[in-house]
Amino acid sequence: MFTGIITAVGRIAALQPLGSTPDHGKRLTIEAPPGYLDDVGLGDSIALNGACMTVTSLDLPASRFTIDISAESLARTTGLADSGRRINMEKALRANDRLGGHIVSGHVDGIGHVTRFAQVGESWELCVMAPPEMGKYLAYKGSITVNGVSLTVNRVADSADGTEFSINLIPHTVQGTALGDLVAGAAVNLEIDTVARYVERMLTAGQTPPKESA
Repeated sequence: MFTGIITAVGRIAALQPLGSTPDHGKRLTIEAPPGYLDDVGLGDSIALNGACMTVTSLDLPASRFTIDISAESLARTTGLADSGRRINMEKALRANDRLGGHIVSGHVDGIGHVTRFAQVGESWELCVMAPPEMGKYLAYKGSITVNGVSLTVNRVADSADGTEFSINLIPHTVQGTALGDLVAGAAVNLEIDTVARYVERMLTAGQTPPKESA
């Protein structure tokens, strides 16, 4: 469990295939800021660009760790297969931690695409087109996770192509995360608000599917 408050920006230092076929995943070596891994142990969870991953090895002197990611996870996420890419990182939530963002599971629900990223006054406007099936979970002033960052939706617009939502990023967020690297057309990992997920289930549970006409 996470909060969507990024605690460090790391870098994918190396990629190693775990096999010779497309069904095999990859081993990623992640470079973290000095001291970031001091309280991390083998098997701990760290969210990378919003995707919960398990630490499989640690190199504390080099401030590096590895994770193994399956082909299925690679196919359903973005930004985790490019060597040299900067990535947002967050350690798993502890029971006594502050919930500064919102409840985040680290499970990517879909991939969106940036339609606009531009400075407006002292802040930045980030617009993302979400897949059509995610539109019902997006609401004005609701929460959304973009590449692991907990953000507040300022505008929602439905269309045949999907649902475009707008977010205002303060300079601190742009400077303290890897969101500042985004450009129009870039793919991003999206996770819907957990509360919205349960509300949708409560509203649809027990509904009988319509019968097919002859």
